[in-house]
Amino acid sequence: MNILGIIPARYASSRFPGKPLAMIRGKSMIQRVYQQAQKATSLNKVVVATDDERIFSHVLKFGGKATMTAPSHNNGTSRCNEVISFPDYEDADAIINIQGDEPFIEPEQINQLAALFNDSQTDIATMAGAINIQEELFDPNTVKVVIGQNNFALLFSRQAIPYYRDQNIQNWTRYHTYYKHIGIYGYRTHVLKKIVTLPPSPLEKAEKLEQLRWLENGYKIKVKVTDYVSLSVDTPSDLEKIINNI
Repeated sequence: MNILGIIPARYASSRFPGKPLAMIRGKSMIQRVYQQAQKATSLNKVVVATDDERIFSHVLKFGGKATMTAPSHNNGTSRCNEVISFPDYEDADAIINIQGDEPFIEPEQINQLAALFNDSQTDIATMAGAINIQEELFDPNTVKVVIGQNNFALLFSRQAIPYYRDQNIQNWTRYHTYYKHIGIYGYRTHVLKKIVTLPPSPLEKAEKLEQLRWLENGYKIKVKVTDYVSLSVDTPSDLEKIINNI
């Protein structure tokens, strides 16, 4: 299978402008993400998709591949869809959307995600990790995923699901394994082309989670439970913490 790794990267960010070019011990964040992705043996190619000339030039300078995309994209999913319309990348069978703010993403995590496409029923692939901290379970910013016995997602929610009846909420994690969604996605190419045309769905509007749109429209999302924890950088203070810990 021909799998393409795409790293969407935009310069404009309300919380951290210029984040992809932020330096971490002598290398930019986008360079670190790119080089980690290149180590994933499942990927045939890796490319940075950006709408900013500074990022584009920087990637080429360190020897990476980059392509310019429209500035109008609202999210990385639609930016990835534009990339697969280009002649150099239209032969991809599936793509992995790699977050550009995880400078130490594990290559094996990407390989695990790509392996989910060995199941012909997989339309979309993603990852999850067990919740062991009580605060995460009830934090609406931690998205939870309910997984069926065949490892396909049943539902995503900002709420703790299931509601464990007859047990004190402080003990829920003792009686049931809850999972948090890890926001890395893979898509079969023909599926990606379709999901970007779908209108927002009722569940998506309620929870502000685009993956609910896909579920509501019948697409099957397979989930790999992983122990890997990638540190993401959302703010300058996050970056400072990472620098101080390496």
